[in-house]
Amino acid sequence: MDDAVLTVRDLRLGTEEGAEILHGVDYELNRGEIVCLVGESGSGKTTAGLAAMGHLRPGLRLFDGTVHLHSADGRDYDVLNLGEDELRELRGSRIAYVPQDPALSLNPTMRIGEQIREVLDVHAYDGDRTARVREVMRGVDLPDADEYLARWPHQLSGGQQQRVGIAMAFAMRPDVLILDEPTTGLDVSTQAHVLDTIREMTRNNDIASLYITHDLAVVAELADRVVVMLRGDIVEEGAAEGVLYHPKHPYTQKLLAAIPDLPGRKNLTGHGQASSVATDETDTATPLLQVRDLAMAYGDNKVLHGIDLTLDEGESILLLGESGSGKTTLARSIAGLNPGYTGEVRLRGDLLEHSSRKRTLDERQYIQYIFQSPFSSLNPRRTIGESLSVPLIMSGRLSRREHRKVVEDVLEAVQLDRSFYDRRPGDLSGGERQRAAIGRALVNAPDVLVCDEITSALDVSVQASILSLLADLRAERGLSLLFVTHNIALARHTATRIAVLNKGVIVDEGPVDEVLEHPTHDYTKSLLANIPEL
Repeated sequence: MDDAVLTVRDLRLGTEEGAEILHGVDYELNRGEIVCLVGESGSGKTTAGLAAMGHLRPGLRLFDGTVHLHSADGRDYDVLNLGEDELRELRGSRIAYVPQDPALSLNPTMRIGEQIREVLDVHAYDGDRTARVREVMRGVDLPDADEYLARWPHQLSGGQQQRVGIAMAFAMRPDVLILDEPTTGLDVSTQAHVLDTIREMTRNNDIASLYITHDLAVVAELADRVVVMLRGDIVEEGAAEGVLYHPKHPYTQKLLAAIPDLPGRKNLTGHGQASSVATDETDTATPLLQVRDLAMAYGDNKVLHGIDLTLDEGESILLLGESGSGKTTLARSIAGLNPGYTGEVRLRGDLLEHSSRKRTLDERQYIQYIFQSPFSSLNPRRTIGESLSVPLIMSGRLSRREHRKVVEDVLEAVQLDRSFYDRRPGDLSGGERQRAAIGRALVNAPDVLVCDEITSALDVSVQASILSLLADLRAERGLSLLFVTHNIALARHTATRIAVLNKGVIVDEGPVDEVLEHPTHDYTKSLLANIPEL
């Protein structure tokens, strides 16, 4: 396009060894426009986005292609042929970047006002720098008072940290803004606020924004144009309305079909709505898991205020809440990983010790915890087979010769080939790692799986396969699930009941349909109102 701010042509990147990763990628960005670059993990979208800044990740090299930036001041930049000093000047001034994790974009040893001021100082901003700091803070809907500017990053919520990162990106009035999955870890209310901020700042500052994401529901809320990538190629491109509602390529159609919908009309798991997977409710008075008056505080900060919750055999509870609501603290307390709580956790009527170390071997095995990040929950130096064997070794109930068969059977149960036994985590995709992490939780045949945001970092098609796997395991093994998430759209696809947690208190609780169709608390109503949907 003749009026494009950024023009990428025939971009070919690959490994140092010569394997091509991007196969001649073309795209353009125009002023005041938000282009969403979408695709699964490994599709090349982040690589293509970072190349616009002249940044190649370690181990990659440029084979061919051009990136031209046409600045508002009339200068043209041949980005891929700039020297390091020129690139350093370009980044942050003419092209700005907002990373996925807000904590990584902020220096924990600097106050937030100083960090925004530093951007202006480094790039020699020609104007009143103090006034500009206050101006961009107001632009992202944050206070510009001295007290707030003097806060440290840890004193802000995740959404506030992300908005400070956006303020830093806009400080120098850049021509291009690149946002790399900036709302992936945020709850729906905070996400809605950040998306509004990105939209308004792009329009008001006449900036060209490239939003890299795997969340097509977010794309529907934000994009003017959509570019779809698959294995290093652009397979579809066009106006958002056309791509999202009339997709032409089978891959785009597949991505759209995998988006969880709140009404539950889509059958993502192969089992229909999750409620149909559950076993008949037990007639006994004793639930499988019972939480009574559970409270937890860190110093003077009270995180949980007397939680009551029950989980029956074969049931799946969606524990829903924003960042900071206390849902992970509650889940870890139930599993014995937060021993400082008060109150009771009972399994089949038996009182559990607060610390997992003090629980019996059986009690530890009956409740298994799956962590959010499959990257950090598997030892990179161990094979998958060795990692999955650890719980068996700790239990000491089987001989070493029997371990391999049990682990291979579990690998098949989580839909991984037996050959994965000898592979290492670095050889696996994010979805395969998460399956392996689920497998490790299954080797000792637990009764309860506590799943802590286990799909939040996964693209929609991999997320759908994990939800399908959990539905299969509930049907085949009678497992009960406590599914911790901030994504309310998953409710009908994975849960029989919902418990909504707000500031350490359960404010809504009941069967899925009842909570979604007749929410009683304003907080639940606000969550439902902020869900991005196609």
